[in-house]
Amino acid sequence: MQQFEVQAESRKEQGKGASRRLRRDGKVPGILYGTGKEALPIMVGHEELKHQLDQEAFFSHILTLHLGGKSERVVLKDLQRHPFRPLIVHVDFQRIAEDKELTMRVPIHFLNEERCVGVRTGGGVINHITTEVEVSCLPKDLPEFIAVDLADINVGVTLHLSDLQLPPGVTIYALKHGGDATLPVVSVHIPRAIEVEEAPVEAVEAAAATAEAAAPAAEGGAVADKDKDKDKDKDKDKDKDKAKAKDKKG
Repeated sequence: MQQFEVQAESRKEQGKGASRRLRRDGKVPGILYGTGKEALPIMVGHEELKHQLDQEAFFSHILTLHLGGKSERVVLKDLQRHPFRPLIVHVDFQRIAEDKELTMRVPIHFLNEERCVGVRTGGGVINHITTEVEVSCLPKDLPEFIAVDLADINVGVTLHLSDLQLPPGVTIYALKHGGDATLPVVSVHIPRAIEVEEAPVEAVEAAAATAEAAAPAAEGGAVADKDKDKDKDKDKDKDKDKAKAKDKKG
């Protein structure tokens, strides 16, 4: 398992003004607390912390924090970022006790997406509804992530919190405290664009079939009209012949 170490220093000055000065000097103000010990104001290097935060595992690992020549096992409990600048404003680390459960948010890793049967054969798409989950466990059992295998998931299937396969000793915090086991995590469904497009195609095909059926009848009607016109012309010719015959007799 990957190891992370955090170099921290104690800080005496507190308050907004002191925190601003620290940030100008490339430091991030923070606090270290937990396990019944005194909460200590600390500071860590901004660039070092920023680099570690780029690694997903940093958020769900037991960290080693070095402070004043001593080392403590901690977890990253809270992080505040600047609203629009790439700056870390404040950080909280919580001490852990090896014999006491802790509660942490860990990422969900969706495996075998390219082999998902609902995508390959059903034309579906994968919808990631939840990408992390809060778990409870002893520090030694803390998982780096929760794996969800999507290889056999078909179109129309939704996986819920209760469907997650957890490592030994790990429970989902919400379910442990009476939360909703049916909360969705991931689903495979047909894209709406395809559903919408299929309806017009069917309508066009139906209209074409109707037009084809109507065409012979219309054509037959046109032929009948032509025959009627021919009969009328023949009658006119007969009338002309009769008139000529009368003139000759006269």
